[in-house]
Amino acid sequence: MQLENSMRNFDLPASDHDFDKASRLKDLPITSTHWGAYRVETGNGRIKALHGFEEDPDASPIGRGIIDAIDGPTRIRRPSVRKSWLENGPGTYPERRGAEAFVELTWQEAESLVARELTRVRSEYGNRGIFAGSYGWASAGRFHHAQSQIHRFLNCFGGYTHSKNTYSFAAAEVAVPHVIGAFRSFLPESTSWPAIATGAELVVAFGGIPLKNGQINSGGVGAHLQRQGLKQALDAGVEFVNVGPLRSDLDESAGSSWLPIRPCTDTALMLGIMHVLISEDLCDRDFLERFTVGFETFRAYVEGKVDGKAKTADWAAGICGIDADRIENLARRMAARKTMISTSWSLTRQAYGEQPFWAGIALASALGEIGLPGRGIGFGYSATNSIGGHYSRIPGASLPQGANGVEDFIPVARISDMLLNAGEDFDYNGATYKYPDIRLIYWAGGNPFHHHQDLNRMLSAWRKPETIIVHDWCWNPAAKHADIVLPCTASLERDDIAISPRDPYAVAMRKAVEPVGESRNDFDILAGIARCLGIEEEFTGGRSSAEWIRWIYEETARRSGSQGAEMPGYDEFQRAGWFKLDPPAEPVSFLSDFRRDPDSRALGTPSGKIEIYSETVAKFGYADCPGHPTWLPPREWLGAGNKDYPLHLITNQPAAKLHSQLDQGSESRKSKLNGREPISMHPADAEDRGLQDGETVKVFNSRGACVASVRITDGIRRGVVQMATGAWFDPESPGRIGSICKHGNPNVLTPDLGTSRLAQGPGANSCLVDVEGIGESTPGITAHDPPELIESDCRRSRPESPSSG
Repeated sequence: MQLENSMRNFDLPASDHDFDKASRLKDLPITSTHWGAYRVETGNGRIKALHGFEEDPDASPIGRGIIDAIDGPTRIRRPSVRKSWLENGPGTYPERRGAEAFVELTWQEAESLVARELTRVRSEYGNRGIFAGSYGWASAGRFHHAQSQIHRFLNCFGGYTHSKNTYSFAAAEVAVPHVIGAFRSFLPESTSWPAIATGAELVVAFGGIPLKNGQINSGGVGAHLQRQGLKQALDAGVEFVNVGPLRSDLDESAGSSWLPIRPCTDTALMLGIMHVLISEDLCDRDFLERFTVGFETFRAYVEGKVDGKAKTADWAAGICGIDADRIENLARRMAARKTMISTSWSLTRQAYGEQPFWAGIALASALGEIGLPGRGIGFGYSATNSIGGHYSRIPGASLPQGANGVEDFIPVARISDMLLNAGEDFDYNGATYKYPDIRLIYWAGGNPFHHHQDLNRMLSAWRKPETIIVHDWCWNPAAKHADIVLPCTASLERDDIAISPRDPYAVAMRKAVEPVGESRNDFDILAGIARCLGIEEEFTGGRSSAEWIRWIYEETARRSGSQGAEMPGYDEFQRAGWFKLDPPAEPVSFLSDFRRDPDSRALGTPSGKIEIYSETVAKFGYADCPGHPTWLPPREWLGAGNKDYPLHLITNQPAAKLHSQLDQGSESRKSKLNGREPISMHPADAEDRGLQDGETVKVFNSRGACVASVRITDGIRRGVVQMATGAWFDPESPGRIGSICKHGNPNVLTPDLGTSRLAQGPGANSCLVDVEGIGESTPGITAHDPPELIESDCRRSRPESPSSG
């Protein structure tokens, strides 16, 4: 373990070169975020600069985006209630959400109002009428984690309808456990970059290894490792193949080869490779016999004995849009060399997103290299910073959430379905459930107008609840479309600790500035409401924020000690500011224990082996997710021959922010063209439409339209366009369904369909659009303008201080 309060020499980001001496940084408070740790420089009560943490060799610039945003015009400064909701009561004029003024209240008024509304909904509809998905990455702090806070509060109140899985990889979360026994718990056991550097010769990256995504990590980042890990492998002579429509999904300096297949055809390509392995007797029969079940059933499908279509390289070439000889050559190279197959998380976010990961596992099994050093299968390299990390992990304790008295749930991406189809059945992972009748949404952390698909459909669904309550620190689209908005602090305005099982660093997050306006911590907000409900003691547990932070740290230290890793005492940790656990002695290779001893280290599948064919899944009887990897043509893809919408839209993660966080900040604004999200397009597609680089365009399909700015590049496959997600939703006519988004939020275009009946995950990347010039009628951008704010009579007569309560 490293415990330091001293500085090492390190390369500062470019904007930090004018800072006096690196040695001065040790005196600055430290903080941690989902995109990195920083030393925080303040002056006159404001943030002046964020400096990359001295341990971080590749500090992310994303953090600087908060400097001008934390007290900027988007900041929510007081409790606020939508005007017509306040005047006319719950459920009135929901079509005005997003278009109406807010009335600013005192905290006393707001607490009483929320408590009364929660009590009313529980009395009339029961706790199952309350939905608190609260999906988001609000803070890296272990205590001030908005989702944990709201879930604990509502459990004290009797419970709530919850959501399962994630937008990141829901299809894999449900499907992969049927194949290898687990998924999420396996991610920390991913084969480490040092193991790849020393054990692999070839990495075939389906969906690439996009370093921009590796800036982030849920729970905090001490040091960014993805660029360093990739370079280590390249320096060792490992060859990389980037499989996907975007050349930028693997760092071009890597010298990798690019296989620009059509989007959503990775499964077909894997099946074509599999056919080559089978027909040329290149499969590892011993591995398949000892470590897997169901290969012969799958083989019959690949050879065409099931449906009369052999999944040859020629067959796959027609689907993927590349030459058959490239598929055959890749298959032979994979069989001849020590190969790692990497599958991007983005592959799950398409129609039938369960299939690519399952097919990748089957392909790695046929090669017989699962469990060998640096080889086999990996999920999501550079999807987050932690994947492939060579470090020990801290078993972090969390705020206890208690028991939820409500059993109802939805798959995370089925919010609109739930709101529009109350009482109707839905399938999920082999069972049938009913959508609950939601009357109140309580959202703390996150922005559903970023995460969710088909925003016009969601706007319609968003009108169904009688009340929507949001905690946030800025007037993002979720806050603007709420009824009651409670202003919470930003992470730099409070103490906390960053401790994550996904990172070896623990950071004492120091309060750097006072809260803006009357904002409060989520804990204090909920404690005030709990006081009105008579459950304050139950919610707070008799502890203050500072006492909970100490408890979480000391409980983490106890767990860590039981695993043989000693942590410093709490006071020592606070003085030092951070510490790091020493890395493990040997690089990690995924499923190496299973390979060494498949009997005592059996997998959590019914057979204890890798299930290339799953009898369990087959018995579910889902036509959209059979019992083995299968090519299922999406409704929307380039092979559909859609003349109205001939371009395939890829919506990937942004480089200059995390999801939609800090979209209003300086770093995000610098990434835009003409103030809008860029759309990348092949030169031939631009020429066909008479478009010039930098031109403002309309991107559209039958679901909606948004405004973007063209970026012409030959680093994208022809027929494909790409827009990053995260631009704040900015409809030209707020509140009107079908209004064009002026700012460039691509989720007005993406389909809101589940990946399959198995997982019901988001299928955003199966999306067809067209693009045209917008001419001189370009609408102005108002995404970052706050709503009209009206001061209540009570506020005018009795203003509160920021520290009250």
